[in-house]
Amino acid sequence: MAARSAVPAPVGRIRASRPPARAAGLRPPPLIGALVAFGLIASALLPREASWLVALVAVIVLGVPHGALDGAVAAPLLRPRGGRLWFGLFAVPYLGLSALVLLAWQVAPLTTLAGFLALSVLHFGEEDAGPGRRLEALVRGGLPVALPALLHPEDTAGIFAVVARVPMLQLPGWWTEAAWLWLALAGLWLATRPPRRAVMAEILLLAAAFWLLPPLTAFTLYFVGLHGPRHMRALVRDRTKAPAVDTMDRAVLASLPVFGLTLLLGAALWPLYAPGSPGAVATLLTLTLQMLSALTVPHVLLDVLLDRIAGGSSPSRRQAGAEDGEGPGSPRP
Repeated sequence: MAARSAVPAPVGRIRASRPPARAAGLRPPPLIGALVAFGLIASALLPREASWLVALVAVIVLGVPHGALDGAVAAPLLRPRGGRLWFGLFAVPYLGLSALVLLAWQVAPLTTLAGFLALSVLHFGEEDAGPGRRLEALVRGGLPVALPALLHPEDTAGIFAVVARVPMLQLPGWWTEAAWLWLALAGLWLATRPPRRAVMAEILLLAAAFWLLPPLTAFTLYFVGLHGPRHMRALVRDRTKAPAVDTMDRAVLASLPVFGLTLLLGAALWPLYAPGSPGAVATLLTLTLQMLSALTVPHVLLDVLLDRIAGGSSPSRRQAGAEDGEGPGSPRP
């Protein structure tokens, strides 16, 4: 159990976490996680498109549902105001913003790619490090974006040439330069603020995965093994964001309606993406990552909005950081 912060929260701005008794089911059975990890690692031995397919199925089935919980998060905020129409008040702007991102991929693919990567770094870092740890957040959030560019630049360029649908024999210079800057920041952070053992072990395992595995496989391991579950655990612990979601089992069930809607939207968009594509797997890659970016934008904005309404950061995220060995009392850069 994470230690409580010694600093009292201001009155009226407390976002309490759930008591341990309601936090049952926070972790999936270890055997299931091990089998998923083993399957992904083994898929690296398959031909490129087969390996992509395994990774994409894992991203869709195991990764997307954590974002599909946004409906459960929006309900307590919108239902008192909109009554039975609350879901429309949530879905129309949410999907409208996602549609604008998909349009941006068609109009300015490289600019959209840069924006997607930058937003991913911020989102991953906030989730992994917790609020207030800016340098740590940049290092941990930048790892899944920078290491593929440094360790497998040609393979990474090949993936995003398909996603952006533009010729890309090598990565754009801005991505490579940003990756080297990340490496310098990572060295600075490790030298001045060495993390605790659990965090260091996670970083080393991720670095090994991105070194030894194809970029998409390694990213999938991070996305479905760390980022998604970490987000869901934080939501389960947060008493205010989604009161009905108080176990991981309920979190999975609550994600199913919006997850199903996401699958239907993807199926509806498929005919628009298939023409001119070199194959079904390439179409799935393009559609999956573009939709992932399109859903990430409102997903992040909703989280920011709720944090501002609550008047501060959530203890659930501080607890998530404590699980990784960084308790609330840990020094912050």
